[in-house]
Amino acid sequence: MTQKKINIQNKKARFEFELIDQYTAGMVLTGTEIKSIRESKASITESFCEFNERGELFAVNMYIEEYLYGTHYNHKPRSTRKLLLNKRELRKLNKEIKNVGLTIVPLRLFLTDKGIAKMVIALARGKKIHDKRDTLKDRDNKRNLDRVKKEFRK
Repeated sequence: MTQKKINIQNKKARFEFELIDQYTAGMVLTGTEIKSIRESKASITESFCEFNERGELFAVNMYIEEYLYGTHYNHKPRSTRKLLLNKRELRKLNKEIKNVGLTIVPLRLFLTDKGIAKMVIALARGKKIHDKRDTLKDRDNKRNLDRVKKEFRK
């Protein structure tokens, strides 16, 4: 049985935030949650990560649709889900979060070859309005340049 690639992305994050450092974290999920993720029925667009008082990292506001064939064991679509990193990475992130203006945002949710759900998270700083304008301008310039190159090749 070939497994299709699951790659759920947070495209808004690269536009809204300036990414500083990236980490790959495992996730603690229930059976119905992983089954819904395997069907690509999840979204990380509006989610963020935060630490609890014990220094554990959680993904908050992540949406995983209820599993269609789940019975009363089904999960809540929007609940906090624990992220797994090693202690050194958790301590470093917790220390960095103390800096003003830094946050942890999920970038990508994917399945490994073994079928394990992983999340790529990034330490990020929020962009100002003028930075977002620069991003849009750069994107338009790149698109126009690619268009001119394509015309030139013909």
